[in-house]
Amino acid sequence: MRRLIYLIGILLVVGVAGTIFYQPTLRIAHNSPQPPLNLSGGEKYTLLFTGDIMLDRGVAGVIRREQDPLYPFLKIAEVTSAADITIGNLEGPISSRGQNQGSVYSFRFEPVGSIHGLQYAGFDVLSLANNHIWDWGRDALLDTVTHLESAGIKTAGAGADESIANAPAVSVLPDGTQIAFLSYTNLYPAGLAAGPDWPGVSHYGLISMTTAISKAKADGADVVVMLIHWGTEYEQQSSPDQQYVARQLIDAGADLIIGHHPHVAQEVEEYISPLVAGAHSGRSAERIGYIAYSLGNFVFDQNFSDATMRGLMAEATIQAGKIVDFKTIPIRINNTFQPFILDSEGNSGGL
Repeated sequence: MRRLIYLIGILLVVGVAGTIFYQPTLRIAHNSPQPPLNLSGGEKYTLLFTGDIMLDRGVAGVIRREQDPLYPFLKIAEVTSAADITIGNLEGPISSRGQNQGSVYSFRFEPVGSIHGLQYAGFDVLSLANNHIWDWGRDALLDTVTHLESAGIKTAGAGADESIANAPAVSVLPDGTQIAFLSYTNLYPAGLAAGPDWPGVSHYGLISMTTAISKAKADGADVVVMLIHWGTEYEQQSSPDQQYVARQLIDAGADLIIGHHPHVAQEVEEYISPLVAGAHSGRSAERIGYIAYSLGNFVFDQNFSDATMRGLMAEATIQAGKIVDFKTIPIRINNTFQPFILDSEGNSGGL
């Protein structure tokens, strides 16, 4: 997302902030008419993924002290804003409304400053299916979708009803390549799943997720990315159940799995999926999918351990409608909760 979009977004979000309290529930369509795919060129494009973004508590305190909503992203925005599409997990609602749902770990992010910071950092898509999106209830969840979409940031994984919550965010690269981002979590409280006429998060489940992958492909997606909030906090290794689900999703047609929630980085896997090329061809082919089980924290105030102050970004390179390269980029969070990239030796450069 380029800086021109950021400046336009500032004007939009200021207007939204003044009217959000009087707006009815919005039914936001994620998809729009797409240009035809042109794979004749060899242009490469980058998708950049970050870990958990939390703009409350200690992070909000630093923002107030510095009087700068861009502060959390100052040391990394040059990188995140340069990608063709930048994607993260938003660990809480953006709203001034709602009721605290009772957890001592309830997050809520100030609307205008949070949107400014996310735009400055270049975020294009944010995953909302997580255990904190309902921290301040229905109104705060709906405000989050409205604020982000009005600012030009697409959302996936939560919404005003199940059709919106389960819909992918679809982005289109300049060559026409369509990327579908599907967002899920298996960590929400009972009753938080969106329904036919009530808000909530998407429906996690192997059948529902594989069905969504097939539908995204049928609707024209060239690359399907699964953004999944799962796993066990502070565990540095994924579980056998996560591994099984991730591989099943790639077998079903997903190209990339990006995980969040443990607050620490976990392993990355290149999975080779057997794929029958044709019922009568007698041939078989292989698909390669990539799995990052957890990217850890990106902007967070968990300074009680070294592992929670480190994380990963993941970069997928797209060419001719498919992923041709995948790598991770180690980051560290400093004592004022700003992420920055570590050098090739893992050094911080004194930051």
